[in-house]
Amino acid sequence: MGKKSKVKGYRAEREIVNLLQKSGINVKRIPLSGGIWWLKGDILFPNNRKGEVKIRKKINRLLYDMLVDASYGFIRGDSKPWLVVMELPEFIELYKKAQ
Repeated sequence: MGKKSKVKGYRAEREIVNLLQKSGINVKRIPLSGGIWWLKGDILFPNNRKGEVKIRKKINRLLYDMLVDASYGFIRGDSKPWLVVMELPEFIELYKKAQ
């Protein structure tokens, strides 16, 4: 991975951490973006759950189109588990209620 890509990734991680912290969720960036064998992931939540942050120039438009008329999107790859797509404010609200 080139230096430009790493900087872009670190910037995205810091942006998500700042947005979550401003909403009252005490998350932290994982050092070295999960490069430590016993601590994988990009961000760490208080309940020891981990988050992965991805930023790409091209994101499959389907993910955004799913949310035009719906609050949640559900997507699954062949032989993979289901994933839920939602906007960040909705995630923050659900996460805070779960605590």
